[in-house]
Amino acid sequence: MKTLPIVALLALACSASQAQQKLVPAQSEISFVVKQMGVPLDGKFGKFDAQVGFDPAKPEAGKINLSIDLSTAVVGDADTVKELKKAEWFGIAKFPTASFTSTGIKAAGAGKFDVTGNLSIKGISKPLSIPVTLAKTGAVSVAQGSFTIKRGDFKIGEGDWADTSIVAADVQVKFKLAVSGL
Repeated sequence: MKTLPIVALLALACSASQAQQKLVPAQSEISFVVKQMGVPLDGKFGKFDAQVGFDPAKPEAGKINLSIDLSTAVVGDADTVKELKKAEWFGIAKFPTASFTSTGIKAAGAGKFDVTGNLSIKGISKPLSIPVTLAKTGAVSVAQGSFTIKRGDFKIGEGDWADTSIVAADVQVKFKLAVSGL
């Protein structure tokens, strides 16, 4: 009978430590690069959030959920930003957010992890594998990585914009996520 309270206390302690893991937005960034007529065009998202439950000593038990406010995308000039919100691109009215939900995390060497999960944009979900490096600096741990998606897989740039001769098919996404309590 005495083991039940001990198990309950351990469960509370584990959930409390994971609840303290918080994204530090001021030190975090999600950016992207796409080529328009062969010229790299840099952009970034101004608002996103992450729920992290991760112990580097037990990565396989970790969970990461990331949500990106697509209406905060900034790239090029004001006309381009306005265009991105339209149905042919991000379709903000119907699909205001993109998300990534991890399905597995594996150690891949000192400070390196392979994170698998599902990326969802415009109601389309695709599996993704992302190599991530994790470094601790003071009270904050910083996860960094990059991956490439095909914009057509998520119907980003429909209709006349589906032609990849003007806007390239590949979009490189880079991230730096600072997390406290990790």
